[in-house]
Order: sequence, then C-alpha cells, then structure tokens
Amino acid sequence: MGKEQWESRLAELTKAREGALVTVEVLDSEYGANEEVERLPFSAAAYDPRDDVVIISIGGKSPGYPVVLRHMVWHPTEVDVDEKGVKVVEPDGTTTLVAFY
Repeated sequence: MGKEQWESRLAELTKAREGALVTVEVLDSEYGANEEVERLPFSAAAYDPRDDVVIISIGGKSPGYPVVLRHMVWHPTEVDVDEKGVKVVEPDGTTTLVAFY
C-alpha cells in the first residue's frame, strides 16, 4: 500500500474496529519483542502526513479505561492494514504490530 493511502485506510480501520480489544507489540532487533498493551480497547489509528507519524490510540473512551495511551511511529517506511491488525515499520526496521481480538 502506498503512503498516499495510509491516512484513509487507518481511518477506515478506526471506524470498523473502534472498541475492539487489541495487543500492541514492538519488535526491535536490539531489544527483541516487547508487548506494550495486552487486550485493551482500541480507540483509533491515524497517519499525519504533515508530521509523518502513525498514531495508535488505545483506551480513553470509557470509565473502565479513562486514560488514552498513544503509540507513535515517526517516519514510517511501511504501513500494512487488514482486518486482523496493523503493521508499521520504522526506518531502522523496528516493527509495531497491532493485533485485534
């Protein structure tokens, strides 16, 4: 998927999956696999072309999860979106995986 499609595809995903439970995992060549979030409600995913950043938002929309967690990937080189989740790759190869349940 080309960079020009990232914004619209992430907006579509947000509409379709808002509130679904997600796990966010970061795969880093130096530190290995690190789980940031496990089975918390998905709030939104967006691409800001002006700042060249993908923003994944978790929680923040219910009394059970009042605080929003934002995971940001600056200057992504690859963004893949499907019904199972999102994969975002940074310039150094670090990969963020957002998996829906």
